[in-house]
Amino acid sequence: MTEIGKLNKLRVVKELDFGIYLDGDEKGEILLPIKQVPKETKVDDIIEVFIYNDSEDRIIATTIKPYGIVGDFVLLKTAAVDRFGAFMDWGLIKDILVPFREQKRTMEAGRSYIVYIYLDSISQRIAASAKLNKYLDKTKPEYKPNEEVDLLIHSQTDMGYKAIINNSHWGILYSNEIFQNLNVGQKIKGFIKKIRDDDKIDLYLNKSGYRQIDKISLNVLKIIKENDNYITVTDKSNPQVIYSIFSISKKSFKKAIGNLYKKKLIKIGKEGIRLCK
Repeated sequence: MTEIGKLNKLRVVKELDFGIYLDGDEKGEILLPIKQVPKETKVDDIIEVFIYNDSEDRIIATTIKPYGIVGDFVLLKTAAVDRFGAFMDWGLIKDILVPFREQKRTMEAGRSYIVYIYLDSISQRIAASAKLNKYLDKTKPEYKPNEEVDLLIHSQTDMGYKAIINNSHWGILYSNEIFQNLNVGQKIKGFIKKIRDDDKIDLYLNKSGYRQIDKISLNVLKIIKENDNYITVTDKSNPQVIYSIFSISKKSFKKAIGNLYKKKLIKIGKEGIRLCK
């Protein structure tokens, strides 16, 4: 079945001067404009295309992959705002609309927002919404501790970062367990730490690294992070300097950075220590 707003693998049924037509099943023949037709394409070839509505609401195909498809949460930049809503750049010629009724707060041109891409059941038009909660899974989460998941970083809070898990649930990454730079809209692998009694989900980012680091090493990481990921101290530094910064002995410091280095969490240079990306 051919799906609007999704990637589809369709068969070429006709070649013309202005493009090729693809077999769209119940949606009829769908045009792929000549500029996007792969070289040496011929009738009966199968090609992958994205299906959407053009500016005249005709179903059309493109080989350009948008930044997100129907069912995705994605960070998009507002290209323009008019009386219909906010138009977001999603990588295609035609921007995607966030109607005013789907905006959590009034969107502004030039700013980026995380939105959910959906297909309107009545108009069959692709649109986006900033009201994320109504598109997230309301069922009880069934993740297991240490299970690997896909995360989309949503926002920074006092506790850390909110993230969307597997396009389905909210989760939280705590500041004291984050030792790398994170950005809103970033997609990253993570792991389930635990599901709390209130069904809220705690996360962490590294299964075999941070979870196995002792408290002294974690504190060293924290201090390096607080100093813009670089600090001009090494295992050759004066013990008093080390103690003044980390409140530990030089022996404990050397053990800690050795542990962090083995786990590839830091780089040790002649002048200082840098947090790995």
